[in-house]
Amino acid sequence: MSPAPRPRFGIMTAPSQVDYHDILRVWREADTVPEIEHAWLFDHLMPIFGDPEGPTYEGWTLLSALAAQTRRLRLGVMVTSNRFRPPALLAKIATTVDIVSNGRLDLGIGVGSRPNPPQAWREYPAHGLPFRPPAQAVESLAEACTVIRRLWTEKEPFDFHGTHHHLTGAFGSPKPVQRPHPPILIGGRSSATLRVVAEHADLWNIPGGDIDDVVRRSALLDRYCADIGRDPASIVRSIHLPVDYDRPGAVREAIGEAADAGFGHIVLGLGAPYPAGVARWVADELIGASGGKGRAHGY
Repeated sequence: MSPAPRPRFGIMTAPSQVDYHDILRVWREADTVPEIEHAWLFDHLMPIFGDPEGPTYEGWTLLSALAAQTRRLRLGVMVTSNRFRPPALLAKIATTVDIVSNGRLDLGIGVGSRPNPPQAWREYPAHGLPFRPPAQAVESLAEACTVIRRLWTEKEPFDFHGTHHHLTGAFGSPKPVQRPHPPILIGGRSSATLRVVAEHADLWNIPGGDIDDVVRRSALLDRYCADIGRDPASIVRSIHLPVDYDRPGAVREAIGEAADAGFGHIVLGLGAPYPAGVARWVADELIGASGGKGRAHGY
């Protein structure tokens, strides 16, 4: 029996309550550390922690800047709020980032927002954005994934008339560097979202914390894949684990649990302020020391 592939590790730097140059420093360093294979931002327009009037950078604009400043890391937004941007506009933005990065983009997308913390809700009225009920938002996400993929792949203009999105003469040019298109990562844990994952995602991401619940959600995704005749193993399982710089042993234990549960894409969330040499520390103290064991799936 051949050994299971080693998990693919990445970092996440929330672009909030920090300076641009702090994030740039960490990404540039991570780009030189082979053990770190991917890097992520989040998609909020206002702080969801710390000073409510503190700085928060727009995720996709910042991602394009970081794409131009790195050479190796795969990169993305974990995850884009489908509530913020029409899908055709998002497809154009993502294509631009894929070209700037020379084909290193993973499109992270989700329903958008969450019940907690309450601060995550205020960004909608503050920016004049509608906030659809959850059921409608999930339907909108499924349509958005269809529209984005078609814009990335179809060679002729098309019309799309869904329940939530309507396009006439839609056409994407240029196309992304990656063929047939950049991988689509969908984040979420609700049953309704997992059905969208089963239909549309190449990767699925869930926040860590309660490993038993994570395993149950992964098994539910397996069942939804079976319902539509899709091989569950074709969806890479991704998990976000927060990093406590003072308790690396606890983080290594969480990494081991996730890998043993079949999560082959592990995102280590870095809290600010970022220590000097944090990317190398992650590689030495968390990735290398954890041994990368588990029944992980590559992609």
